[in-house]
Amino acid sequence: MRPEQQLDAWIDAHFDEEVRFLQELVRVPTDTPPGNNAPHAERTAELLAAMGLSAEQHAVPASEVRAAGLQSITNLIVRRAYGPGKTIALNAHGDVVPPGEGWTHDPYGGEIVDGKMFGRATAVSKSDIASFTFAIRALESLNAKLAGGVELHVTYDEEFGGEVGPEWLLKRGLTRPDLMIAAGFSYQVVVAHNGCLQLEVTVHGDMAHAAIPDSGTDALQGATHMLNALYALNADYLKVSSSVEGITHPYLNVGQISGGTNTNVVPGKVVLKIDRRMIPEEDPAEVEAALRRTIADAAASFRPPRGGHDIRVDVKRILLARALQPLPGNQPLVEAIQKHGQAVFGESIAAVGTPLYTDVRLYAEHGIPGVIYGAGPRTVRESNAKRADEHLVLDDLKRATKVIARTLFDLLQPS
Repeated sequence: MRPEQQLDAWIDAHFDEEVRFLQELVRVPTDTPPGNNAPHAERTAELLAAMGLSAEQHAVPASEVRAAGLQSITNLIVRRAYGPGKTIALNAHGDVVPPGEGWTHDPYGGEIVDGKMFGRATAVSKSDIASFTFAIRALESLNAKLAGGVELHVTYDEEFGGEVGPEWLLKRGLTRPDLMIAAGFSYQVVVAHNGCLQLEVTVHGDMAHAAIPDSGTDALQGATHMLNALYALNADYLKVSSSVEGITHPYLNVGQISGGTNTNVVPGKVVLKIDRRMIPEEDPAEVEAALRRTIADAAASFRPPRGGHDIRVDVKRILLARALQPLPGNQPLVEAIQKHGQAVFGESIAAVGTPLYTDVRLYAEHGIPGVIYGAGPRTVRESNAKRADEHLVLDDLKRATKVIARTLFDLLQPS
């Protein structure tokens, strides 16, 4: 039996165990915010230890976690050394957005219906903690002579930008792999992705009694004027195209609005949180400067009714995630995943970009070539990732695990 067949057979034989492992990961909530994620890391380390995979637990100091807007983070590294050679890191994040409304399944249940597992992070990206773990175990089941090593990185800050996740590990020299694969979906290998700029805009007016509104300045009216200016930018963004397949154009979204004191009070303060997706060709500094100009111009042109005061605006950057530009050294990863993806899935695996942003960019900024590949469907929409009833087709989990195991075996062959 060829090594690829042996790997596939081991994964088939242990797949029920892999599914139970993923269910255990889903059943420990990691909603971010609020970001109390150390308990999940502890449980994951415990489950890994039971499989003979010892995980280093790197607790991020509380002051740094709080500065990032989170509550607790412990990042994990599992190191498996097989001999001299390249080290390949496998990164999946355990933090997730809160479930939100509209679920028909328990978001923390890991319920299986019609060959699908339902639950928050079944698709993004606790599934790849499972696929990467069982790919490593399958690889080691061969007892083959290998060169190099594998590291499993389980980090907990992807939703807030990765600064106290992978970036924290990399800056402290706790890891320095030669190549890396990050959690993704199964039908494409992603080599580039969008960047993301997030701004918090606070619009200050003058609070007043609703019975005498002209004695104050309505911050919400000022914010509405600003929103119209911001949303108008999307028409211009449609005219800007990326040359990267899978990425279209920039886009701006206002994801959260908060403010006001009570129903009978003219709002004195309104806060907007803006998400601006940047295509790889854009310069983040220019994008931020242009957004700030739009905000300043909108504030200056607002005319409060009934002779109110001018509004005042504060702008704070809350996230800058740079786009992933493919590094030349990622080609061995791309070629191996495409070869084995086609063999396992029976169709060609495209190398494309994605409009998402991920932690891969942080490795790339440290000169580490990487790609995005893992368990999941063709598109984010199909999985309901970050929506109600997020789910994963279990056959995709099994096949992705096989592709990763085969890829590791190819790339760790002695020269």
